[in-house]
Amino acid sequence: MPHPIMFDDDDPILARVREVALALPDATEAIAHGRPTFRCGKMFGNYGGSVKGTKERYDQSVLFIADPAEREALLADDRFFLPAYLGAYGWLGIILDDDTDWTEVAELLDASYRQIAPKRSLDKLQAP
Repeated sequence: MPHPIMFDDDDPILARVREVALALPDATEAIAHGRPTFRCGKMFGNYGGSVKGTKERYDQSVLFIADPAEREALLADDRFFLPAYLGAYGWLGIILDDDTDWTEVAELLDASYRQIAPKRSLDKLQAP
């Protein structure tokens, strides 16, 4: 039985996340577990998630692989949360809204992407 779709394709915040994530070399989008995911071979971003150990959902959020050196500092910020399922593997979520700093989101997704992307895709980041 497939997962129910848990996003609105017309969501303007999702449109911004797509713009940021799909600008990375060789990035693709696929629906998994009812949510948009962003991949370059492996997943580096996920739109929407819930807080680990609760039923609290943030449908307008993006999950990403956090830089281990920044993880604790990010979790000290109320905008960030430890997501269910992926949190145990180094992922965090950031809640998105009308006041979102899209430069920050781009930096977080870029750092996540760099942790999983193959060398040939990373080399494209350096190209002029």
